[in-house]
Amino acid sequence: MSVRLMVVDDHRLLAEALASALKLRGHRVLAAAAPTSGSAELVVSRAPEVCLFGTASPAAPGVFDPITRIVQERPQVAVVVLGPVPSPRGIAAAFAAGAAGYVRHDERIEGVERAMLKARAGESAVAPQLLQGAFAELLNPAVQPDDEGRRLLQMLTPREAEVLVRVAEGEDTRLIAAGMRIAPSTARTHVQRVLMKLGVGSRLEAAALAARTGLLDRAVADGGTRQGPYVPGQRG
Repeated sequence: MSVRLMVVDDHRLLAEALASALKLRGHRVLAAAAPTSGSAELVVSRAPEVCLFGTASPAAPGVFDPITRIVQERPQVAVVVLGPVPSPRGIAAAFAAGAAGYVRHDERIEGVERAMLKARAGESAVAPQLLQGAFAELLNPAVQPDDEGRRLLQMLTPREAEVLVRVAEGEDTRLIAAGMRIAPSTARTHVQRVLMKLGVGSRLEAAALAARTGLLDRAVADGGTRQGPYVPGQRG
């Protein structure tokens, strides 16, 4: 059953990749947009049946403000949040803003489709285990919550972190090698090590994991800004 939808995310690469995958499965994608902070006006104007709203920081203040505006001005639009395993505060904030569902970013595409259909039908699209996990954390709060992005970044060498940033920016092996002034074979080795350490099978999966966990933003912050070309050697 085809759904008329929009995909918004803070990372354009992820929004476009998910939009392409859903188009191939027969859905009508009206637009893929980034960042989420400026998405409300576009979603309101296009009025899709479902809006997939990707975020790496569901507990950050104000992250779901666009959802509030969308559901106020277009209550017929069902917003489904795609994000990391949320804290109780994060998942509560999503639904308080008016979201119709919450799907983990590592869910299979079939799971995203099921959530879309449930949300369009007016049902709550959230996996029971997410709610169970939220309640468990509320009852037994961790003293120091795990920072997945920081943990993953600590697994990478500075050079591997730079490779990850370049992969996420869409650079192929040739561009990575030229930008870092290394041989293409060395660049390929670095990419394979990054994939192995992150436990993923492709560059797109690595970029998605890095963005969703905050690893990408941490790596960029450590090595340069995303406003211009990445400059090797700026890492502290």
